[in-house]
Amino acid sequence: MSKFTKAALTALAIGLAGPALAEYPEKPVSFVVPWPPGDLEDVLTRMIAEDFQAEYGVPAAVVNRPGGGGGPFPGAIEVATAPADGYTIGSFVPAVSLIGHEIDIPELTPEKFDPIGIFMTYPFVIATSGDAPYSSMEELATFAKDNEVFLGHFGDVLTPTQVTKALAANMGFAWGGDAPFDALDCNTLASGDADVINTTLQLILPCLDDVKVLVSVTGERISKIPDTPAIGEVDDTLNITLWNGLFVTKDTPADVREKIAAVAQKTVMSDRAQAVAEETGALVYWLNAEESADVIATDKQTLGAIGAALGN
Repeated sequence: MSKFTKAALTALAIGLAGPALAEYPEKPVSFVVPWPPGDLEDVLTRMIAEDFQAEYGVPAAVVNRPGGGGGPFPGAIEVATAPADGYTIGSFVPAVSLIGHEIDIPELTPEKFDPIGIFMTYPFVIATSGDAPYSSMEELATFAKDNEVFLGHFGDVLTPTQVTKALAANMGFAWGGDAPFDALDCNTLASGDADVINTTLQLILPCLDDVKVLVSVTGERISKIPDTPAIGEVDDTLNITLWNGLFVTKDTPADVREKIAAVAQKTVMSDRAQAVAEETGALVYWLNAEESADVIATDKQTLGAIGAALGN
């Protein structure tokens, strides 16, 4: 066979094989946060996006998709319906991955997401204004039996809200009313839009001296408010932590997942991310995909106990 023929055959083979696949990532990457800017998941996800851009040399940014705290989770739908190529990554709380496919949201059914890793436990709290006539959950329970108390939350099906309502049921009182808010902060209480709010400590830090934190929905007490009991001290059947993690759809390639995880782990263990933990009382860490899947499995069992308390 002549050199010319060999060259021709080689060129033909390359042509038939098609162009080589580009190595991930080679175009902009979006990290979708289904809440407004400013809370802890947004702050830390932005750090991850910045480090992702620096590491791989492609634009990476957070996209906030607030709304739908009780479903339909527009941010989650955006991730679920995007190509499974790692260019659209979700930064999600438990409800998105645990509940979204169970409440008749077609785009999230059947279960769509796999964890890349869990990176934070929220310092979630139940708080009220400083002049409220109750200073503990026990006092609130007594007061609420004869008075209407309005609860503000991020969405009825979200885990913190379900825990808050289950705690009330177990303590023998019912909320006088409740509604979801996109933001739950100092202004919510100051304006009287809600008597009690279920929110993160981060959002009420500016007015911490003017509010009462009744209980933290955390596995242990928050360092910033050491006198406030954790949920398990008030009701051990509701002992659950509220986390945030990175998720992709199930068909996303393994090598893509590994590249996302490598950057995220490095970011959350960095000094600047740990400074956020110190300032806010959050726990910032890294659980890999397998460890995160174990947490999710356990949380599904705990949600069963919460559902029983609510008569679901």
